[in-house]
Amino acid sequence: MNYLLILLAVSFAVSGLGWIYFIYFFSIGYGFGVSALATSIALIFRDTLTAPTLLLCVVMFIFGCRLGLYLLTREKRSPEYKKILYGPDAAKKKPLFVVVVVWIFCALLYVGQVSPIAFYLANKAQGAPVSEILPWISVVLMALGVALESGADAQKKAAKKINKNRFVDTGLYRLVRCPNYLGELVIWTGAFILCFGACCSLWQWILAGIGYIGIVYVMFSGARRLEIRQNKVYGNDPEYQAYIKKTPILLPFVPIYSVEKYKWLQA
Repeated sequence: MNYLLILLAVSFAVSGLGWIYFIYFFSIGYGFGVSALATSIALIFRDTLTAPTLLLCVVMFIFGCRLGLYLLTREKRSPEYKKILYGPDAAKKKPLFVVVVVWIFCALLYVGQVSPIAFYLANKAQGAPVSEILPWISVVLMALGVALESGADAQKKAAKKINKNRFVDTGLYRLVRCPNYLGELVIWTGAFILCFGACCSLWQWILAGIGYIGIVYVMFSGARRLEIRQNKVYGNDPEYQAYIKKTPILLPFVPIYSVEKYKWLQA
């Protein structure tokens, strides 16, 4: 249990960037928080690490650093993003209670997301008969998710350079309208399935399940916010209307084309 307290302390410390600016709880505090947690897991369980579990930590570290640096760069260079980030609603001072609750939620969520890897290594250290194959499957899925998210961000950036006023419907955006969020779902699905080979106890399943369900909710909530924003900007464009009617919003080949009406996804 001591390792969980260490991970929680690390998560609180890094996600605490949100005290500088509220949105950082969810953005750079998330990205760099995951990197810090990956490093912490590797150090705590350095005597138990295997090749695939070390790779899992490396992939998580790369994911977090890439995301954090990408968000920082976008914040500095994108006028459109600055309007969102520093708009009246975002810049409005939040009540102390709200800030504290969000901080706690984020810190717990990030630990929950990475917990399957920690549980696997902790249980292995105690002699549990953990799977030696499943960590490799997790590595492949997580690496695929990072590549998907990175590729989507790069394709969007390239498309906006050509025509910044047009929605993106090329490359991975032909598959789903939010391929970067899809990438994150693949990443954390890869992490979560490790529980199936980690001999997890009931409380470990519960914590990992909360982390996984939580990030799935956050991704769908993010897709909803993006859909609402894009509908306001491109709603009168016939090409955009044709695009959103044939392209799923988040899950490929699953005919969910809109989540705007689901107010329970508001976060």
